[in-house]
Amino acid sequence: MTEEFHSSKPIYLQVADRIYSSIVRGEISHGDKLPSVREMAVNMGVNPNTIQRTYAEIEREGIVETKRGQGTFVKDDPGIVSSLQNRMKKEQIEAFVGNMRELGLTADEMVEGVQRYFMEKGGHAE
Repeated sequence: MTEEFHSSKPIYLQVADRIYSSIVRGEISHGDKLPSVREMAVNMGVNPNTIQRTYAEIEREGIVETKRGQGTFVKDDPGIVSSLQNRMKKEQIEAFVGNMRELGLTADEMVEGVQRYFMEKGGHAE
């Protein structure tokens, strides 16, 4: 099964984002082994060099560690999930605020819009 990628961001970073999302959602836990480079490349429909670059990048960020002859594992650190979640939340908020500023909205208008969204969806903004 090949994945769909956007041309606006390098594929290796998009693969990294998908791994991060899987970790945050609990699909991959701390201590879990990631698929081999070759297996991940086949699953994603990309060149193995792209996956190698992805794994190198997320290892550089301290999310995974490579154990020679065993594979690549998510670091056995429960704090990784909250760290990734906070980072991803910040990135999403920055993108949202940037898009809203391009529309000419103020911070108050953004907050009011988010609150109205939750009220209309039956939820509540706390």
